Amino acid sequence: MTKSNSAETNSTETMQAWRVHSYGDPLGVLKLEEVAVPTPEAGEVLVRAEAIPLNLNDLERITGGNMMAPPEFPYSPGMETMGVVEACGAGAEDWMGRRVAAITKRAHGGFAEKVLCDTNAVFEMPDDVPLPDAAALFFPFHLAWLGLHDRAEIQSGESVLIHAAAGGSGSAAIQLAKAAGARVFATAGTDDKVQFCRDLGADVGINYSTESFSEVVLAETDNRGVDVVFDNVGEAVWEESIKSTAYNGRYLMMGFASNKLVADEKFIVPRQVAFANIKLCGVMLHYAGQDMLGMIKGAMGWNVTPTALGTQIMAEVVDLVRNGEVQPVVGAVADFTELPSLIQSMADRLTVGRLVVKVPS
Repeated sequence: MTKSNSAETNSTETMQAWRVHSYGDPLGVLKLEEVAVPTPEAGEVLVRAEAIPLNLNDLERITGGNMMAPPEFPYSPGMETMGVVEACGAGAEDWMGRRVAAITKRAHGGFAEKVLCDTNAVFEMPDDVPLPDAAALFFPFHLAWLGLHDRAEIQSGESVLIHAAAGGSGSAAIQLAKAAGARVFATAGTDDKVQFCRDLGADVGINYSTESFSEVVLAETDNRGVDVVFDNVGEAVWEESIKSTAYNGRYLMMGFASNKLVADEKFIVPRQVAFANIKLCGVMLHYAGQDMLGMIKGAMGWNVTPTALGTQIMAEVVDLVRNGEVQPVVGAVADFTELPSLIQSMADRLTVGRLVVKVPS
């Protein structure tokens, strides 16, 4: 472990954090360092992490993948944390001592024992949701809920095709769709992952590496197609997914895992969408307070999600967990010192569900 200083704080207290000084494979570039504990500014809280959920976006900040705003080296990756608030900036004092799940400030800094978070993306996590489930609940279930309920307005008796269904948001989407009374088609890349999806409740599991998912969908729906496509993959499944969507169906653009570079490129063919007679829905999980919504719209043109809706989503998802209708899917748990190995397994596509790192108290 090496000594280093943080530029974001005047605190003399230190903590451990995994940081990168250059891009590369997780095992090669993540370094465990002693850094200064950051100080929360107005509207921010400092969370003493109990667990760190790992995300695909974290990999980009390690390997140098497609990012809208790359942080300056050195920095700690990590866009999500779960723990207890131990310090508050001005205006955030009501959060003191509360157990929370949160997105980290500027979507990095989370691979650390203590983490800064903007209160617009901080949500209370009840004590009756134990670890590691509590750490696995926030991001995938909020994202899947936004897609299925806020955008697609999924109804009982409808059908949904879920891509990358063995992953974090995919496994959450299976469960939320079933809880809503939908028929679920789930795609994954291995037979084991397909069985995992069936075990979660998928009605039809499809191994996309050995069969055409559009052929299966059309055969199972009498050439009608599905009402909703939940697409985390993007370019690699685009054309076949369009073919799988029913008249007046809703196509949810959830992510671009197959090729993040096209996230900022023109790859959609208007005629394909027009001839499919479908609704194309963008889904972005980015929370902001009511006072910021108009400012972000004016400056960036984005429609971001109100924090108040995130609070509602968390309450509804927690109720579903308490009722046994959904369950956070934890694929693996590791100690803080094993973080690079765990995220390397994600990079190697060897995982299902969520990966959770335990942080020493």
